[in-house]
Amino acid sequence: MSLRNLTHSSLPPPLTALDRSFAAWLHDQQNCSHASHLWLAALVSHQWARGHACLDLQSLQRQPAELLGWTAEEAHRLPPDCAAVADTLPWTQGEHSPLVRDGQRLYLRRAWAAEQTIRCALQRRIENAVAAPAELEEWLDQLFDAPQDTAGQDKQRQACRLAAMQQVALITGGPGTGKTTTVARLLALLQRAAPTPLRIGLVAPTGKAAARLSESLQKARQGLPAGWGQALPTQAQTLHRLLYSHAGAASGEATLPLDLLVVDEASMMDLEMTASLLQALPPAARLILLGDRDQLASVEAGAVLAQLSDGPLLAAQRVNLLYSHRFDQGSGIGQWARAVQHGPSDELRNLWSQAPQGFTHTEADVTRLSWSTAHGTHVTEMLRDAWGPWWSQLQSGLASGQGLSDAQAHDLIKAFSRFSVLCGLREGPWGVQNLNRLSAQALGLPDTLWCAGRPVMVTRNNAGLGLMNGDVGLCLPRAGATPQDPPTLRVAFPQGADGVRWVAPSRLDAVETVFAMTVHKSQGSEFDHVLLVLPDRPAPVLTRELVYTGLTRARTRLTLWVPQVSVLWQACAQQVVRSGGLAD
Repeated sequence: MSLRNLTHSSLPPPLTALDRSFAAWLHDQQNCSHASHLWLAALVSHQWARGHACLDLQSLQRQPAELLGWTAEEAHRLPPDCAAVADTLPWTQGEHSPLVRDGQRLYLRRAWAAEQTIRCALQRRIENAVAAPAELEEWLDQLFDAPQDTAGQDKQRQACRLAAMQQVALITGGPGTGKTTTVARLLALLQRAAPTPLRIGLVAPTGKAAARLSESLQKARQGLPAGWGQALPTQAQTLHRLLYSHAGAASGEATLPLDLLVVDEASMMDLEMTASLLQALPPAARLILLGDRDQLASVEAGAVLAQLSDGPLLAAQRVNLLYSHRFDQGSGIGQWARAVQHGPSDELRNLWSQAPQGFTHTEADVTRLSWSTAHGTHVTEMLRDAWGPWWSQLQSGLASGQGLSDAQAHDLIKAFSRFSVLCGLREGPWGVQNLNRLSAQALGLPDTLWCAGRPVMVTRNNAGLGLMNGDVGLCLPRAGATPQDPPTLRVAFPQGADGVRWVAPSRLDAVETVFAMTVHKSQGSEFDHVLLVLPDRPAPVLTRELVYTGLTRARTRLTLWVPQVSVLWQACAQQVVRSGGLAD
């Protein structure tokens, strides 16, 4: 077969130009003998772009449309022998082959190598014996004395006991199940047992998640028995910052100066990031992974936490916390979270019908909107009311004309973070871009990006400024050094528990307005009140995991804006299952 035949019609959409080019490149390196070989190569690329670690050959044979996310008509274009000819692929031979065949899975070599790195690194830690301190049960009694909720604390105690006896531990659970509280007690226990102070690292995939981990650990430390929390670290950082702040770590050398590493929001970790982290972590260091397997997986390829939670590799090293301290049995948000996890059901439909209509309600913690348009006076009024408390606080601070102090900026950032609009889509009338525009209009903000009160999100890591993708700041006039100095427009970002750092707008070249954000961007964040907006028609990204992640960002109040309720049912019926070998 000549490259001339690699046309749009021979490998048609939904395969992309990149998929076709990858197949063509492989063919150019080594001619294949079968047209289906080109399809397989293009499909591996296609699945990688969709977040899968590999192409599942068995599913390709049995249910190709579901596996590939195609329509039945699109799947019908596949050669009938596509999966069957995988045995004769010419590009899987040798230790440096671009593709790897592993049982019924076909990988890009980079993906296969990442999986092997993860598996081997975890297996080494599983095999390393860790002596439990002789006083373990006595210390656990001190840390978990007089439990008010036996069911919840028994699981937390079990997680602490297990992690104290293992070099790697996986602690999962939904919002409010006490993952951070458990880890705080575990760290205090391990510090007490160590002959010398442990070098402990606290990380999360995003800046927002890292900040929340820091805040949660500071609160948890206050609840420890007297004398237990002095050496407990509370300052978390992003995974990127950890890896790139130590020479060689980003390239896979075991150079991280750590005895113990805690990774929060591990569901957001992609395949290659996880592999890089495990390579950089010294073999003797303990590893604790925290996360909620029901949340959205990483934007990049892989579903590391979900597969490790389901598979046998860490079966003896994992504990799932089930008892929610935030959402009791009567909590509407908790009921919604539990119902969504099980897909469309009578329970879910009853919750929808019982939720009061309207944006505000004095008694219910979950309300719903069925407005069929994303425009109009009622939308403007809703957005103005939603941001009203923060906006009034801002106007009060601006009234002096002298600019804002660090303390005022910190309070404004905190006030702003109490509410957020979360969207399933970026574009369209129900998407982030339009809701950001409508929010700015409702508050009377000018069209210019840099004006007092504009909230912005960093969209690309900036190591020079110490800002990461997802960090949120407020554009504010900063007070001068003296009362005579005019205020200067700067962007205030939260720093530590109570501080802020000011950055000149001219130094921020990758930001966007963030009254609204996608549910994906909200992972690792929490807000008192969330307005979750779904579009009026189905879309591939609308899944059970997206709905669950969006509604569990709300601490106390949730408003569901669903113009077509059938879209909600379809989203909850669509569960993401990514192909990969870590569940084996």
